[in-house]
Amino acid sequence: MLQILNILFLCVYTLSIAGVVLVIITENRNPLRTLPWILVLLLAPGVGLVVYFLFGQNLSKRRFISRRMRKRLASQLEESDPADRPALPPHHRPLSALLVDAAHAVPLYGSRITPYVDGPSKIEALLKAIATAHHHIHLQYYIFCDDHTGCRLRDALVAKAREGVEVRILYDDVGCARVKRSFFEGMRAEGIEVRAFLHVKFPRFTSKVNYRNHRKIAVIDGHVGFVGGMNIADRYVDGVEWGCWRDTHFRLEGCGVAGLQSSFLNDWAATTKHRVEGPGYYPTLGRYTEGILQVLPGGPFGKWRTLLQADSYAISRASHRVWIETPYYLPSDLLDSALKSAALAGIDVRLMLPEHSDSRIVDLASHSYLDDLMRAGVKIALYTPGFLHSKLLIIDDDLVVFGSANMDFRSFEHNFEVNVFAYDREFTARMAAIYEKDLHSCRRLTPAEWFNRPHGKRLAESCMRIFSPLL
Repeated sequence: MLQILNILFLCVYTLSIAGVVLVIITENRNPLRTLPWILVLLLAPGVGLVVYFLFGQNLSKRRFISRRMRKRLASQLEESDPADRPALPPHHRPLSALLVDAAHAVPLYGSRITPYVDGPSKIEALLKAIATAHHHIHLQYYIFCDDHTGCRLRDALVAKAREGVEVRILYDDVGCARVKRSFFEGMRAEGIEVRAFLHVKFPRFTSKVNYRNHRKIAVIDGHVGFVGGMNIADRYVDGVEWGCWRDTHFRLEGCGVAGLQSSFLNDWAATTKHRVEGPGYYPTLGRYTEGILQVLPGGPFGKWRTLLQADSYAISRASHRVWIETPYYLPSDLLDSALKSAALAGIDVRLMLPEHSDSRIVDLASHSYLDDLMRAGVKIALYTPGFLHSKLLIIDDDLVVFGSANMDFRSFEHNFEVNVFAYDREFTARMAAIYEKDLHSCRRLTPAEWFNRPHGKRLAESCMRIFSPLL
């Protein structure tokens, strides 16, 4: 009997491996990604099945939200076409069309954008905006800690809920894994609607543990919105052991807030299966500037990797400048090639990274990409006072890309992210000035220093690079 069970188990196990291999082959992925998965499954089938189940599934053909619900929510973003609205710069119209066709990220006109370059100013601005709320408050964060900063925000939300303001919170279940459940339960007891995004429940949702919501969005009454790189935790305000926490966040006023609202309500509908709609969530908004922006959500569901495609396309069309701030640089071949091609073409390409991030492994993997970038002419600066967590892309004199996405595989392939593409010369000049100020806190990485680093460090970097898609 035991022998029969062993044979039966072996047959089922073999068929499972063969089935997964067949699925991988028929998904028509990039061969460079298909072959490693097949080798892992064949050479280490037990471990391979677990790793593939957690990290390897292709979700591009799955729907995160029904097409009917997405279309209904997106229809509220459509603007009328008045003759006096500003014209999109001709050289950016193909990029704008890409965002519209791939993700229905329609152009929104006349928004005022206020940047915050440190945690204290951002959290105080958010609390001040919350205090003015009359109708609703929508918050979405990857990390919402139950520390001093989180409790300050919680108390402000509870106070507004007691006034009758609708408060909805989406937090990521993995990002908040260390937060006590009582923290969120206490808010629910006060009438606040709190939901976990892609709740990880073993074993049913274990396959979703790799696909997390990294967005940071706040919308107050549909009039004011916040988006950027800062979560809700003390370290974003107080810094880290080795220095300051340098980050960038943005306040939006005007029609651009509707783009953030649409992203939040799409995620809310997908999480709760309940559609929130009505004129109170998309109020009529004035125009403050001549700027134009598009709010671009990205994620693992759906055919297109819009954030990666949009960044790479914008970089490839740059005429004289590409300046980047990112905490991690773990690029796909498409993005890496776009940056090197731009530098070889004489474009001023600058990449600013933290000298030390919050992960030694990620640092090693990121550094493995710097050799070829430097040979191509990319100028690399390392931020020294602390951890640079800012996500910023400045192209030429009239385009800034900002939001939650890092320049790495996880943000482009696995996470739910949101970036804003802002076409505005005045705003671009302001952000370029902030970038140049950050350069004063950096040291330039020279070829003489970099190419003479120890061989052991090079080997460690090359080894960690293998794991770049999982970091």
